[in-house]
Amino acid sequence: MVGVSNCGETSSHRPEITDYEVRRELLRIPRKAGIARLDALAQAAEYLPISTATMRRAAELWAQARQQGQATAGDNTIDADMILAAQALTLGVPQVVIATTNVGHLSRFVQADDWQNIVP
Repeated sequence: MVGVSNCGETSSHRPEITDYEVRRELLRIPRKAGIARLDALAQAAEYLPISTATMRRAAELWAQARQQGQATAGDNTIDADMILAAQALTLGVPQVVIATTNVGHLSRFVQADDWQNIVP
């Protein structure tokens, strides 16, 4: 989830890349109830599709991380963390917080906090 604060209003967004990561595992297990809950989340959080600008920014972040010797995933992986960070950076709003269990990777590029610490 991505929390966005703009002009005093806070909203939650469900990034496409996080939907993909969660959904693929729920399909693999399989967990029909989990998929239903993920689908229901669409009612509570705005869906945030991946754009070309996001993917281009993700490529820049991926290269930057490797140039600094701080890769967040293997060289042959898509690296969802970089896509998620890029999506937050390309939203064009002043304050974005990513709710995650992977604060270490994401906080190098964008504000992130453990999802359990974020109060809606």
